[in-house]
Amino acid sequence: MCNVISSPYCQLCTKNTLQEFFQDKKRTYLQCETCGIISVPVEYHLSSTDEKAVYDKHQNTPDDPGYRRFLSRTFEPLIARIQDNAIGLDFGCGPGPTISVMAKERGITVHNYDLYYFNQPKLLEKQYNFVTMTEVIEHVANPELLLNQLDLMLKPEGILAIMTKRAIDLQAFKNWHYKNDPTHICFYSLKTFAWIGHKFNWRLEVIDKDVIFFYKKNVEPC
Repeated sequence: MCNVISSPYCQLCTKNTLQEFFQDKKRTYLQCETCGIISVPVEYHLSSTDEKAVYDKHQNTPDDPGYRRFLSRTFEPLIARIQDNAIGLDFGCGPGPTISVMAKERGITVHNYDLYYFNQPKLLEKQYNFVTMTEVIEHVANPELLLNQLDLMLKPEGILAIMTKRAIDLQAFKNWHYKNDPTHICFYSLKTFAWIGHKFNWRLEVIDKDVIFFYKKNVEPC
């Protein structure tokens, strides 16, 4: 039986309901009983310098057809659900922004934000019809803070499009290559996404095995 971890609080739901989930030769993984997120304790987090050094090795660009195909599993369903005059933000666009290029080719405006490569904080003070996060949320140490920020950034009926591989169960996790990336520190399951949807009053739609959309509800004034 897993031992209850008494001191840390979940970085998503803030509850003191973390349990040891799994341990390999490199890291320990904790799972929150409340929201289901699996996370890596802070002592295993990379420094910002080391984290960026890993990202610098990525060579994804708009000229790479394979990368475009990969992103299209998020991009194409999204385009089918937005208006022609929609304006979006690619949060965590990386060193070779591609969704903004794909969107421009379809007449859609998408701004690029990335903590390391396109750090323009003013973009985070605006509101958007949609925000994309492709292979980003698993890198975020404080998802509660980020999701609260994204809620403010989404216009009513706005879409938050997330691409990240989903955790299934312990047996699958043991042999899961996704956990071996040292920059991956939070892992999400359908239970976790359902919890997030309930917390923020967002409607959840499962698009693909690693793609989900959240829809911000248009709350009518009293």
